[in-house]
Amino acid sequence: MGIRTVQEKLAILSDAAKYDASCASSATTKRNALGGKGLGSTESGGICHAYAPDGRCISLLKILMTNFCIYDCSYCVNRVSSNVDRARFSVDEVVSLTIEFYRRNYIEGLFLSSGIIRSPDDTMLDMVRIVRKLRHEERFQGYIHLKTIPDAAPELIEEAGRLADRLSINVELPTDRAVATYAPEKKPGQIREVMGRIRARKQAGQDRSHTGKRPPKFAPAGQSTQMIIGADGSNDATVLGQSTRLYSSYRLKRVYYSAFSPIPDASSKLPLIRPPLQREHRLYQADWLLRFYGFELDEITGVTPDGNLDLDIDPKLAWALEHRGLFPLDVNRASKELLLRVPGFGVKTVQRILSTRGNRTLRYEDLTRMGASLKKARAFITAVGWTPGALTDSAGLRARFAPPPEQLSLL
Repeated sequence: MGIRTVQEKLAILSDAAKYDASCASSATTKRNALGGKGLGSTESGGICHAYAPDGRCISLLKILMTNFCIYDCSYCVNRVSSNVDRARFSVDEVVSLTIEFYRRNYIEGLFLSSGIIRSPDDTMLDMVRIVRKLRHEERFQGYIHLKTIPDAAPELIEEAGRLADRLSINVELPTDRAVATYAPEKKPGQIREVMGRIRARKQAGQDRSHTGKRPPKFAPAGQSTQMIIGADGSNDATVLGQSTRLYSSYRLKRVYYSAFSPIPDASSKLPLIRPPLQREHRLYQADWLLRFYGFELDEITGVTPDGNLDLDIDPKLAWALEHRGLFPLDVNRASKELLLRVPGFGVKTVQRILSTRGNRTLRYEDLTRMGASLKKARAFITAVGWTPGALTDSAGLRARFAPPPEQLSLL
């Protein structure tokens, strides 16, 4: 293999990074880059888009430092036994790319991951050197998300947390048994131990000392993780159960779900086809219900007998259809907890309903102005000027929302 140009490396390593879904930048702190004190606040190779909590779409340079790897995880296209084009950035090349993309207003931050080269410590050291150089030498004030290597020395992870906005460690698969089968070099217990240390260190960074001063911030945007879905036989109840434990134990900002993608020369233990992308989408919807809507795990996953989410309709609607006896709800009287269970009502819509109905009675047409999706909600609510009548209990209600059946081809 000849010497590759930076552009050739970028093409290879940005494409290799597309398999990592954990690339969001919510909840970070703001840094002022005005007044000549630094750099920092969009289409090119290696740029991904993420959404901040206020809805802004922001752009990140998303790359691997290298796709060389000494591990042989069955599901990974970059595993040591895989026959793929390999490339590796130097520390200075990643720094230069980030700064040049930033100056051209292509990006607002960096997402950096890597295969494992030589050893976890050597790889993590180079990644930390990149972030250190960006922060201290280039005065880079943009957002940085760093993929952490759990096998690396604690002092390297400590420095990474002081320099980056967000750290993430992949738990890889939904169960320890699946990790042992498909990624035997990875140690789930060690991954969780490092996640626990990051949580503790972040918490310590929020406590004031006896002098009243706060210590330096540590990973201010928190930590996240990613699970590959569909490589093993775990159902959605297992996946979401693992997510629930991770959120409560380590206070993660996000669990990302990445649908398994079949790769060349894969192990015979792996599926030949990828799971439906709709499954990934339904898992994100269910994740949201568990975190922000007051649902319990068994409520969401108990709707179907096999513990998998209904792919044809969203999980809140699936739950409502199974509990029609609770509906319709009067939007002028129902509690917040019940309103959050109405299909088509989001958290903000419910907040607007609660604040408005304290001053006046709500009419049906008011709900549209509040952002409600009445196509879904109308069968489950009453308001001044609207009652669903027999619609709530009608046999054909589910068919109104499920996609029409398709004729499958035999060829």
